[in-house]
Amino acid sequence: MAAKPQHYDVIRKPVITEKATMASQSGAVVFEVAIDATKPQIKEAVEGVFGVKVKAVNTSITKGKVKRFRGIRGQRKDVKKAYVTLEEGNTIDVTTGL
Repeated sequence: MAAKPQHYDVIRKPVITEKATMASQSGAVVFEVAIDATKPQIKEAVEGVFGVKVKAVNTSITKGKVKRFRGIRGQRKDVKKAYVTLEEGNTIDVTTGL
């Protein structure tokens, strides 16, 4: 049986983009998460690390682009993002360090 992943193994880093900032105005925070993380694991990790109540978790997987470097073909990693919607009155300030 595999060991249960810890909170910091699930949440990699916050995503700070223009789209993520627009989502934060509606009470959502965007995190880059482990590619094999499930929605219940993400919810538990966010609640455990930040001490907030999570309303919903939506995820999306962005496939890695094929790129060339000095004529050698390579591929970027696939990235999974989690849009975490918080309950009313809960906030996370991702601009400060953990």
